[in-house]
Amino acid sequence: MAASVGSCVSLKPGASPVKYRSTRVGWAGLGVPARLRIPSPSPSSFSSAKFGGDGRTDACCASISGRGANGGAGFLGDGGRTRRQVGAMCSASLDAARPAPAAAVAPVAAPAFPERAKVVALVAAVMLLCNADRVVMSVAVVPLAAQHGWSSTFLGIVQSSFLWGYIFSSMVGGALADKYGGKKVMAGAAALWSLATFLTPWAASQSTIMLLAVRALFGLAEGVAFPTMSTFLPKWFPTQERATAVGISMGGFHLGNVISFLSTPIIMSHIGLTGTFAFFASLGYFWLFVWMLNVESDPLDSRTISKSELQYIVSGRSASKLQGNKFPTLKELFSRIEFWAIIVANVVNNWGYFVLLSWMPVYFKTVYNVNLKQAAWFSAIPWAVMAMSGYVAGASADFMIKSGFSVTRVRKIMQSIGFIGPGVSLLCLRYAQTPSVAAVLMTIALSLISFCQAGYFCNVQDIAPKYAGSLHGLTNGIGTGAAIVSTIGTGYFVQWLGSFQAFLTLTAVLYFTAAIFYNTYATADLIFDCGRSAAADGAPGSTQHL
Repeated sequence: MAASVGSCVSLKPGASPVKYRSTRVGWAGLGVPARLRIPSPSPSSFSSAKFGGDGRTDACCASISGRGANGGAGFLGDGGRTRRQVGAMCSASLDAARPAPAAAVAPVAAPAFPERAKVVALVAAVMLLCNADRVVMSVAVVPLAAQHGWSSTFLGIVQSSFLWGYIFSSMVGGALADKYGGKKVMAGAAALWSLATFLTPWAASQSTIMLLAVRALFGLAEGVAFPTMSTFLPKWFPTQERATAVGISMGGFHLGNVISFLSTPIIMSHIGLTGTFAFFASLGYFWLFVWMLNVESDPLDSRTISKSELQYIVSGRSASKLQGNKFPTLKELFSRIEFWAIIVANVVNNWGYFVLLSWMPVYFKTVYNVNLKQAAWFSAIPWAVMAMSGYVAGASADFMIKSGFSVTRVRKIMQSIGFIGPGVSLLCLRYAQTPSVAAVLMTIALSLISFCQAGYFCNVQDIAPKYAGSLHGLTNGIGTGAAIVSTIGTGYFVQWLGSFQAFLTLTAVLYFTAAIFYNTYATADLIFDCGRSAAADGAPGSTQHL
């Protein structure tokens, strides 16, 4: 498989050196030349890659999209059995100098316990808490509604108040992470949403306005989590492991649903409403303590990472750190139909996801007349399967990319599964006569929705790895607007028609429409990282086709 036109590392006597920022491992120890420069991409810069069946890379130069499969240590647990020889050969530089092979990099062996395994475990843990703290309210809102006499319409307003703050911070969260680093931003967000979780029952006892304000504050803090993750993970994981890392992290997110749905009624029955919220808030502060002591925003700053693992991560990163580029303007962003494909996918995914997240316990209680604990069990099962299927989706996507499938094709396959499957499942709910059958259909829907994680969610990192956090925040902010409409709209539909099915049918139609749009216009080509000329249609080197 031939890699596409890309920027290439060339030896230039006047270039600024790339420095390793940790005091533990220097660039010299990685077998990397002391002075490196990454020039802006041009039609005269070419890279090629040849992959043999034995898993070795004979001659490669990272493509500008960073999607070339790089040899190196396995992600987790291959115990050092896999060794791949990586060599770099670059094309002529801009002054038409004759190509010269770069220094060979020593074989890389996988450490017994990679540093990035610890990193992804902690990211998965905070995403678990992020979602668990949301779900506490989804369960607690049933007794709160009975206690305060809330209607279905007002219940939807209470459920959506979380999104009022979420929509604003989601847009700026990625920019904050890009500027200050994922470690600090994620820590600050977790501290704030844990505080809001603790204050929720107190706010509910004061007034409705106070409750809505605290829930908006909660959403303001949690809106930072996803764009920060989009900035953080690409720095710690090479391109060929990125979907797997996202799958594990999102697996933790969905597992938070399961833990919270099942444990909240039990905890509530023992220590009451206030104690339940306090318990989940305390878990957030415990995570914060561990996170601050064990993680850095970039592996280049880590004091505990091994030389071989750092070499493996750096060699597999997207070639996105081009100097002097400015963030694309809104006009440039919204003029690209490929970017709109991601926006539409995000909008529809958020629409359906928040309908199921916010209303599933109420759905089972209203439609099938089950009690709160039974509703929690029926609601938890689909999320448990979703946690596992998200990892399967990520690992499958990475396997397909390593096997030679184009990244664009893989993203479209994953996104098609993530929209068409849930759409069919929601339509079939009309014929579910028992809560068990409904739970099976919900499980199928949510397990297939998780394939979106290897679709549009990773697609942002494909088209603009340098600005992944900012662009994910922008698209997720727009998607959150749709989530607000769907969460409130469900309440209106139920009160107006007396049934959930009409709204679920509408959601299924949106899934099908978005799948068609994404497959028609989406791409995994790098379009926002080559300077302003690359963002323009027809500019040389503006896209790559794998």
